[in-house]
Amino acid sequence: MNENTIKRYTIEEIRKAKGQTDWDRLATAPDPGPDPDDIEVDWATARIVTPEPKQALSIRLDKDLIDFFKDQGKGYQTRINAVLRAYMEAQKGLRR
Repeated sequence: MNENTIKRYTIEEIRKAKGQTDWDRLATAPDPGPDPDDIEVDWATARIVTPEPKQALSIRLDKDLIDFFKDQGKGYQTRINAVLRAYMEAQKGLRR
């Protein structure tokens, strides 16, 4: 999915469209895959993973970098963390 395929609607547009579902198009759409309710989970082997708390850090970043992440909406710090984590894991993979 990319910015060209994402459609944004206002709450007013959503309210107007209520009840206008194209059921014929949905009936011919490709199967999205298994129903999550049909997937069996072996809870006997499940384990609880508690995320480690984040550490507060003061860091200086270029303004355009911060603007880039903030322009994508709420959660920009989480996205920056994800990018740094992906870089870290890629670098670890190169050293093995």
